[in-house]
Amino acid sequence: MKPTLLDKVVAYVSPEAGVARLKARTQMAIAGAWAGGSLTRLQTANWVPFGGSPETDSMIDRRWLRNRSRDLQRNNPLARGAINTVVTSAVGTGLVLRSRIDAEALGLSPEAAQKWQRHTEREFSLWADNPRACDAEATLDWFGLQSLAFRSALESGDTFAALPMVPRVGCPYDTKVQLIEADRLVNNKLIADTIDLFGGIKRGKFGEPIEYHILRQHPGGMLSPGSFTWDIVPAFGRRTGRRNIIHLYDKLRPGQPRGLPYLSPVIETLKQLGDYTDGELRAALVSSMFTVFVKSESGFGLGVGSDGNQATSPAQTGDNLRLGSGAIVDLNPGDDVSFANPGRPNTAFDPFVQALLRQIGSALELPFEILIKHFSSSYSASRAALLDAWRFYKGRRAWLAAMFCSPVYEAWLDEAVASGRIDAEGYFDDPERRAAYLRAEWIGDTQGQIDPLKEAMAAEKRLALVLTSYADETTQLTGQDWRDVVAARAAEEKELTDAKLRPLLPDAKGVPVDPNGEPPQGVPGAPGQPTQGPAKPAQGPTKPAAPTAPNK
Repeated sequence: MKPTLLDKVVAYVSPEAGVARLKARTQMAIAGAWAGGSLTRLQTANWVPFGGSPETDSMIDRRWLRNRSRDLQRNNPLARGAINTVVTSAVGTGLVLRSRIDAEALGLSPEAAQKWQRHTEREFSLWADNPRACDAEATLDWFGLQSLAFRSALESGDTFAALPMVPRVGCPYDTKVQLIEADRLVNNKLIADTIDLFGGIKRGKFGEPIEYHILRQHPGGMLSPGSFTWDIVPAFGRRTGRRNIIHLYDKLRPGQPRGLPYLSPVIETLKQLGDYTDGELRAALVSSMFTVFVKSESGFGLGVGSDGNQATSPAQTGDNLRLGSGAIVDLNPGDDVSFANPGRPNTAFDPFVQALLRQIGSALELPFEILIKHFSSSYSASRAALLDAWRFYKGRRAWLAAMFCSPVYEAWLDEAVASGRIDAEGYFDDPERRAAYLRAEWIGDTQGQIDPLKEAMAAEKRLALVLTSYADETTQLTGQDWRDVVAARAAEEKELTDAKLRPLLPDAKGVPVDPNGEPPQGVPGAPGQPTQGPAKPAQGPTKPAAPTAPNK
């Protein structure tokens, strides 16, 4: 900054004041370098948002965002379709457990590790496939619980899962999953939110959850607030450290205690777009009714003469004007007919809606083609849209696995080892061994292919270049475990061979060869079989015949 005349005068009287004045003017000039942060520009002069904490920014809005998100799920096709698309693609039929223990850390051979993993997966299926065994409400299996928890977290912003021990006849495990809707997390006795207690969650010094205040009834039920009762549940067991409550939400800011609905950035746009679509639909419906308005100077209406007597024209009998092929309608003097013409369908409707849908899809991380379920571009463009969406689905799937599936599996394995149904030496004694036993993958539905032949050829090329493994390719293309596929194929090949249904396969020279190594019977040209027909005698001048090579 160059000193002005006033700066020089101030500096002459007081050098310190002059330096301070010049420093302040320099700081103001730097602050105005960002147009988006300027308070003097006309475009942003009235844009002064409040910079609140993660709690205050969502303290009041969280409830209405949640309620409006649910209302859109009930009444807005686009909002419901977006949620359904994410749930179907990220969760689908459910994430399946694949135990992947650290055999080296546990000192197990590959055969012993595989045996332990197989046994653990069978035991987990015994619990996961039975709703009475895994669900506290005894209505959903493990995969249904995944889908419901994921959907509830998207719609409401977060969802909670308790892990009570509920013994039931015929169920070998007592660990159960009880899903709790976000509305039921309310401060005990409806006290106001504080720094340590916010949204029904009491937090410690570092922001970690200490206890959860859970309403036994839904606050939107029929009971009055005076009838509410709470359960104060510690986040972790005081003696064992066992997790009691799982909080599934998308944390977007450090220190954020509660989540916000997935549709929060586009709730207003979706509502207005829905109202606009309804208005266009009503206008098109009015246009399809072909309404006729009769303007009469006499004031008596259609079919009534100037003297007030009813007209006798057949086409004007009654109160309605009846149209017909070649019909002639007599009107009174001064009467005129006009038609309602709302100008629908609106030719600008589709381009305008598509422009809004692209903005909505960008906010929800769903490509335009995925959001509206319509692919009209080329193969490359459609595949690019699917790949872009699949990156988002994989992120959501990893989030669900880390925040929900793995904690539930940990609680279940604790009980399985403690009850003796699964043998895990040193599981409770050494945290390192426990972590080695808990290693697992969660496999979901595959991405799907637009052109399966191209995808299979690409997988073959990656395998040839040693860029991937058979296990990874099998999981990506079919969603199955490669070990299961190999075992199934081996059993099928043996069964086909034993039934003598395996066809002869040609070798490099095109000669049929039995896959079992036995010489085929009755096949000319095969090992040990005569060639077709007798050898023809040589013709022409006599000369020594070249030696012939024996049959190979």
